[in-house]
Amino acid sequence: MINVPLDRPRIKLRRSMPQPAALQLIPEAMARKYMAVPLEVAGSTLRVALVNPADFFALEALAAQSQMRIEPEMASREEIQEAIDFNYKAYDEIEKQISNIALPGLVDEQKPDASHNAPVVRALRLMIDEAAKARASDIHVEPQDDGLRVRFRIDGTLRNALSLPAVAATPLISRIKILSNMNIADHHRAQDGRFSLETNGKVIDIRVGVAPTVFGEMAVLRLLEKSGGALSLTQLGFLPESLEKYEKMLSCPYGMILVSGPTGAGKTTTLYASLNCLDHTERNIITIEDPVEYHSRNINQIQVNPKAGITFPSGLRSILRLDPDIILVGEIRDAETSSIAVQAALTGHLMLSSIHANDAVGVIFRLLDLGVEPLLVSSTLIGVVAQRMVRRVCSECARPVRVPFVEKLAYSREIGEDRDEFLYGAGCKSCVQTGYRGRTGLFEILQLNDELRAMLLAGASAPDLRARAIKDGMVTLARDGMLKVKAGLTTPSEILRNAYTVE
Repeated sequence: MINVPLDRPRIKLRRSMPQPAALQLIPEAMARKYMAVPLEVAGSTLRVALVNPADFFALEALAAQSQMRIEPEMASREEIQEAIDFNYKAYDEIEKQISNIALPGLVDEQKPDASHNAPVVRALRLMIDEAAKARASDIHVEPQDDGLRVRFRIDGTLRNALSLPAVAATPLISRIKILSNMNIADHHRAQDGRFSLETNGKVIDIRVGVAPTVFGEMAVLRLLEKSGGALSLTQLGFLPESLEKYEKMLSCPYGMILVSGPTGAGKTTTLYASLNCLDHTERNIITIEDPVEYHSRNINQIQVNPKAGITFPSGLRSILRLDPDIILVGEIRDAETSSIAVQAALTGHLMLSSIHANDAVGVIFRLLDLGVEPLLVSSTLIGVVAQRMVRRVCSECARPVRVPFVEKLAYSREIGEDRDEFLYGAGCKSCVQTGYRGRTGLFEILQLNDELRAMLLAGASAPDLRARAIKDGMVTLARDGMLKVKAGLTTPSEILRNAYTVE
């Protein structure tokens, strides 16, 4: 008989760790089907957390599978999903599949086994499944002198996931190349490609880069969730005053807005969030990107394809003949692209793009370095957003911690108040013992005004322009970060690591 405790409160799964013996009784597929997590075995009873503990069919199926009496508990769907992702790891199964791969001398790279049951196919699929469950943005497959290292980038930080034998390197990289339509016989040149697959009920678009190293070929797989779509501006982490200033910049009918930051800082996400807040019906929005990361039904998107003669400069010239209102260029990389972008902004178009620079003022001097005249910069540039990404403190295990002197000093310098303690995550199941879960953006917004334009035309230096911008109300990256520290969103060490510069 099954006892259904309808009057029991929900349990907190994030504070409990299921017994390995309980997990072995219920396979992952069944746990996902019935949204159930086995917690512990007590004699002939298996305690199980479910979204709906009154689901008789689920309870009967779990009892039949485990051959035990089921004691159901109630938990939230979100916590059960997290518990399944965290506790059902496929690492042992991946290593088992890798152990079945033939020795290198027996592998025919020209005719690799494409069967869904082939060990290397199964191992790669499980690896991608685990990365998606762990919210990883990238998978690094790196050969070493004594094996093959697999790392996942989660919340911007690389973490070791698997250590595989060296025998796995060649067939695994070959399988990745086949899926990405690369030349598997070429081991001496860098290649790139992409493929898509469905994992955990979601379609994942995977960008792949392969390059030779001294120990063999390495591969990096960037995971992009197709169904996720672009975020809105309010979800990126703008402070209210900064968001108001940026939305005012976007309301300009023509001119150029640039977003800067290092690789992985979320520039493309910010650009697409900007497009999402603009009117798609009355405006013709065209983008040219390499690659197209977010797919939108209401935007005309062009993929850079050098083999077909489509580059940023040639594509941008073509766009200008297609009657655009708003143009997004994935990145301004060279003088030719910057020149055409400026001309587009001068001729009545709103131009959005990304560019590499250390801060907002640095973008102006990057344009000058690319050969754009100061008069054209001052005439076309509406403003600049410099951004970084920092990890958020895990809300489940956050507690006050006394910090080193350098962190207190950096906070006091930006905020003007002294504090000894700040919120840090102690590490729990929810954040995989890191103390952080998720990320938020830091933003430095420079909106050009008449004073800044006059200084630019007069040949002012970067420090002078920056000082004037701060006087006019620009919030620097470091200050924006420390304001988020004050709000308990992140930590001083994250700001020092990502946004602090010596002036």
